[in-house]
Amino acid sequence: MPPPAREVRPASLARHVLNEHGLLEAVPTHWALLPPGDAALSRRIKQDGPTLTVIELKGRKRFSRGIWAPADRIAALRAARLVERADPAYQRKLDASRRRAAAAEEDYAVDFREAIVRFLGFHPQARLEAATLANLITEHATPVGSGTVARTERIPIAERAEAATIAWLRHQTTGYDTMAIPREKGRRREIRRLLAQRSVQLLAKYRAGLPIDRAQCPLHRALQPWLPTRTLG
Repeated sequence: MPPPAREVRPASLARHVLNEHGLLEAVPTHWALLPPGDAALSRRIKQDGPTLTVIELKGRKRFSRGIWAPADRIAALRAARLVERADPAYQRKLDASRRRAAAAEEDYAVDFREAIVRFLGFHPQARLEAATLANLITEHATPVGSGTVARTERIPIAERAEAATIAWLRHQTTGYDTMAIPREKGRRREIRRLLAQRSVQLLAKYRAGLPIDRAQCPLHRALQPWLPTRTLG
């Protein structure tokens, strides 16, 4: 027997899907499509009986296009969900959960910023640049839904901080965003590797406390709008 909760792909034919074998399969006539958006309801539908979760693949990304399930089950669970949401206790629980999530995000942002500062390792005379750079990268990379490496849990936070810093420098201190890169396999990756080396060399100057011509330094120019005015040198 097929598993109760199956993953399928969208098909161009109405009320049909492409099953796990790549074959066209008709959706039962008494089933309806539950749109994505309510994670709790989607979980309950899957737990309650047979379903077909429609997933569209675009590159490495996965997009839910809804869940096919018996229409009467969807209606019953949706009604139960409305009753649950109307209960004041549910709202109190939801508010508490949101507060915990917000606090956890604030803690993570602090930890991530500290990891960036450790990776930068700037000389004390460049501590202002280090603090400013860490703030900018953290604000860009840590928000939920940002899609940056800072949101992955597959690698340690120190590696996330390093990758996020190199990515920020690539976009803010090089011409990467306006480069005309040939569509050759591995070419973009090679350019990113070369630009990463250039960024590491740039950071090395700030780590060593070497004299920096701030008027010509791409990192200083990128940070200048957020730095207090001071004499160039």
